[in-house]
Amino acid sequence: MKKLFAFIAVFGMLLGASFYSVAQEDETTDEMAVEQTDSMEMEEAIDTVAVEEEAVAEEVVAEVEVKETLHKQIKLKFIEGGPGFMGSVLLCLILGLALAIERIIYLNLATTNTNKLLLSVEEALNQGGVEAAKDVCRNTKGPVASIFYQGLDRMEEGIDVVEKSVVSYGSVQMGLLEKGISWIGLFISIAPMLGFMGTVIGMIGAFDSIQAAGDISPTVVAGGIKIALITTVTGLIVAVILQVFYNYIISKIDGIVGDMEDASISLIDILVKYNLKK
Repeated sequence: MKKLFAFIAVFGMLLGASFYSVAQEDETTDEMAVEQTDSMEMEEAIDTVAVEEEAVAEEVVAEVEVKETLHKQIKLKFIEGGPGFMGSVLLCLILGLALAIERIIYLNLATTNTNKLLLSVEEALNQGGVEAAKDVCRNTKGPVASIFYQGLDRMEEGIDVVEKSVVSYGSVQMGLLEKGISWIGLFISIAPMLGFMGTVIGMIGAFDSIQAAGDISPTVVAGGIKIALITTVTGLIVAVILQVFYNYIISKIDGIVGDMEDASISLIDILVKYNLKK
């Protein structure tokens, strides 16, 4: 009986040892499989990143090539259109844009918060009188403050004189706002005219080539017509660009003038109330 128990115990130990070794082998196999899977995923991620970086680099190169091609095309068309007329149209664009940018900056600096200015002037009148209100206008930029100052400066002469002074000086400020606008309109008109003139000259050159060759062939006519179309398109593009800036400037001036008129009326009302309180 003891031998039987001993045999069973030995057999159980051997069986347990075999199960343990099998389990260890399974775990090792699983770990190796996981490591292989991780390495494959890492390689796939690296390959994906490399492909994405290569695609981004190709896109950057393509954009640079497109920019260089566009720049070369513009230079080529400028040369084909003829330096004389194309240079004149380009000069119109440069001068027109310079005037337009100068006007936009001036008008933005001339824009004033009229409601805030009116409240400040009224408060200064009630607390410190006309001189305090003049100091407020003197320290404020813009045409509205200048008009207020001119009106307050003639306060002692009566409301009627103040009103006439405000109206007169308002006209002066309106002239300053519109300074240089006519030149922008001139360049808007001249640019397409120069383009059309280049068109006419190009057509004349085409007919001269036909006359010299004695034959109407596409090769002979194409050069002159191409020059004609390039100058026309360039003049129209310049006119469109300047027209957009011109309309913006006009709308900005109209807004400032409207604020000037409303603020001037409000100033007269404030001065009338101030005289009644004295």
